[in-house]
Amino acid sequence: MNPNLTDLLERTERAMNGGARDLRYRGAVHVGVDLGTAYTTLLVLDENYQPLAGEYQFAQVTRDGLVVDYIGAVDLLRGMKERIERTLGFALTSASTAYPPGVPQAEHRATANVLRGAELDCVSLIDEPSAANNVLQIRDGAIVDVGGGTTGVAVFRAGEAIYTADEATGGTHFSLVIAGASGLTFEEAEALKTNPDEQARLFPVVRPVMEKVATIVKRHIVGWNVERVYLVGGACAFPGMSEVIQEMIGIETILPSKPLFVTPLGIAMNHRSIPPIE
Repeated sequence: MNPNLTDLLERTERAMNGGARDLRYRGAVHVGVDLGTAYTTLLVLDENYQPLAGEYQFAQVTRDGLVVDYIGAVDLLRGMKERIERTLGFALTSASTAYPPGVPQAEHRATANVLRGAELDCVSLIDEPSAANNVLQIRDGAIVDVGGGTTGVAVFRAGEAIYTADEATGGTHFSLVIAGASGLTFEEAEALKTNPDEQARLFPVVRPVMEKVATIVKRHIVGWNVERVYLVGGACAFPGMSEVIQEMIGIETILPSKPLFVTPLGIAMNHRSIPPIE
């Protein structure tokens, strides 16, 4: 993996939740919103596409790419926007967002309306695999985005997506099987899942979900002569995920550093820069 990409993703993580890079910055910005099934992310980049500030929160306001709690999503995003504006010292007025491949056109509009409800003009929409490739810059291969609720697959040729698909199964299914096996609530299982001290013990519990993801990937890339698969999405950070998928699909599988932030970063890169408003 490109060391510059690794550095960019690590700096993106540091910029999240209070780790703003330069509070004196007053240049143009690129803003991206990712309304995920598990995490909602708001990320601000400077005019050179470097992370300035951002925030991400666990929130189940969408499900499988569909907005299921419009008011909750708007309130959540508005609060994130206000906190980031206080950190940066200027207002954010517009943003880009994204959608999983295959969701109805009406859901694109619903996602855009969440941004408008939070007083952000939605100036561009992009499918999630193409957003991820804004960051990865692959020409030939497949990007697999394992989000909270779905696994999205996109095959690229010469840098363009020539096939996309999306199926249910993602990080929330990890939490569901952990909750069932351990007698925990979903929220308790979600916290346990992200605890590094518990992940080796939980691996045998969640491996069947990883294998389900692998079968989805294998089914959608068959016949496309894919030589390399790139994983993104927060669920891919669970130790052993890339190894299980590579074992089952028989194709080199690459896991970038901080996979949770690849797609949000690419969404922000899709937003045309705007000057700050004090």
